[in-house]
Amino acid sequence: MRWNRNYVKEAAESGTVVPGFNVFGYEDAQAVIRAAEKAGSPVILMINKGAREAMDIQSWARLLISLGQRAEVPVGVHLDHCSDLNLIRQAVENGFTSVMYDGSMLPFEENWKITQKMAEYAHARGVFLEGELGRVPYSDLGQREIRYTSPKEAAGMFEKTDVDWLAVSVGNVHRLAEGTAAINFSVLEKIQKVCRLPLVIHGSSGISEKDAAKLKKEKIGKMNFGTILRKTFTDALRQEMKRYPEEFDRLKLFEYPVKRIEQEAYQIISKLQKEEKDEDSAERAI
Repeated sequence: MRWNRNYVKEAAESGTVVPGFNVFGYEDAQAVIRAAEKAGSPVILMINKGAREAMDIQSWARLLISLGQRAEVPVGVHLDHCSDLNLIRQAVENGFTSVMYDGSMLPFEENWKITQKMAEYAHARGVFLEGELGRVPYSDLGQREIRYTSPKEAAGMFEKTDVDWLAVSVGNVHRLAEGTAAINFSVLEKIQKVCRLPLVIHGSSGISEKDAAKLKKEKIGKMNFGTILRKTFTDALRQEMKRYPEEFDRLKLFEYPVKRIEQEAYQIISKLQKEEKDEDSAERAI
């Protein structure tokens, strides 16, 4: 189904969240779509730096757009974390429904100016743009410093640009496999008071179920998941290879891991769409 509305903004205004999942092939992309169809929710398939290095933008576009168009729910195709303006333009021209310009490492003045430039470019072609402020560290690279998003800069991004969604740093951390990130809701509240943009949370695999339920009540439009599905897949694949050491058929070996991705994605999507009766009952990372 076509991604023909700003579903992220609609989610932020309605107390739900659109999940974005990093995918690395047709297997996990199809599994995520099946999970979204089962949950009756829009979903976004995201291409990160590693996926872009493995296959070119045009090929990803043809694959994911084709899968999305046949889905029973809206499926967005998103270019994640990119500061290369040429790559962003390639994604836009090849039919991605949204792109992210990541200028978070630049001084604010330079960041917002380029963000606005790319927003104008994307909007002229019917594509949504995500920007970023603050620094969300990568745990697998040994990064520890969290540079929280400045509420003042968030207000400036809202006032000076036409960016559609804003990724923020509020204690979230990339590449965590368990829910150990400490979300600073005080910083988030200050951002929301001065910035009316739908907010995006990266590194959501490392956020506890309790905090995720609280975030859903804030104006969070999109939460990004990658690590949890990658770990789910590889854990299941190791199990299958141990059970069937002589098996060489990739499709057979992938059956169970892909099914586990679908199950995990469905659990995540459902929790972001439905009210939990007991939000304090579970601490399992989603």
